[in-house]
Amino acid sequence: MINRELIRLKVVQVLYSSMIKGEQSKTKILNELDKSLDKSYELYNSLLRLIVELTNLEEQELDEAKHKYFPTEEDLNPNTKFVDNRLVSVLRNDTTLYNYVEEKHITWTDNIIFLKLILNKIKNSSIYADYMQSAESSLNDDIELWRSLFKSVIFVDDDFLEELENRSVYWNDDLDIVGQFVLKSIRRVEEDDTQFVLPMFKNDEDKEFAVQLLTKTLEQTDDNNLIINNFVEEEKWEPERIAMMDRLVMNVALTEVKSFPSIPVNVTMNEYIEIAKCYSTSSSGPFVNGLLHAAITSLKQNHQLIK
Repeated sequence: MINRELIRLKVVQVLYSSMIKGEQSKTKILNELDKSLDKSYELYNSLLRLIVELTNLEEQELDEAKHKYFPTEEDLNPNTKFVDNRLVSVLRNDTTLYNYVEEKHITWTDNIIFLKLILNKIKNSSIYADYMQSAESSLNDDIELWRSLFKSVIFVDDDFLEELENRSVYWNDDLDIVGQFVLKSIRRVEEDDTQFVLPMFKNDEDKEFAVQLLTKTLEQTDDNNLIINNFVEEEKWEPERIAMMDRLVMNVALTEVKSFPSIPVNVTMNEYIEIAKCYSTSSSGPFVNGLLHAAITSLKQNHQLIK
């Protein structure tokens, strides 16, 4: 689930946090990276679990309606298309998801008010109305319902975003990337799946990449800052006026360019320019792009790159 795009962002975030706190211990910084990556995987599983718990709540409410003193015809014979959703059945039977949420004690029912609020917003949406009225009924329809609800109702909801922030300081920054993995995961579900939840890392190489990128950046910080300062001074800028995040992004990018020969330079450039655009100043994208391009060109000309 955790890919290199997310790893790059996490390394930058952890290093930025360590700079703000004045943390110098490599062990503590690596531990923070591990924790941050763990939290990303926890969010992934929590979002999948949210589907199940919202459905459970709707089942409970339908049952309570049947047992009112004066139930209506609709109460006694409700439309159960939402609670019969096939994706939910797959999620309930996925042993990896079940074991993970049990081990981590993950639940949204500890804030039942929030859960009911989100369920009501879902039921008041046109997406829900169209789904419930449609005569079509297939696994693909059931999957697309939840993909649409996540994209258009849940992920953009202010109450949902506030709840994420309350649950973990890591989660709001992770939502864009982790949310995409949730959407991709449920799109690939098949009806007889018993285990479709993605593992934390695709392979050991990605796990090692996270550790090595952080470790090598710490080791190369002084050299990278010299490279950055040289090009800044050539342009008659003042090095101390560079935004802290811009300098950090360029530091990690230069480390990756120099230390990971199998990764194409343009991939590295594009990834870190996007991080700068999203997490630094409005002018950071062009600035980081220009300086990295100049630095990498110089490294190539001086035969300091092995790719």
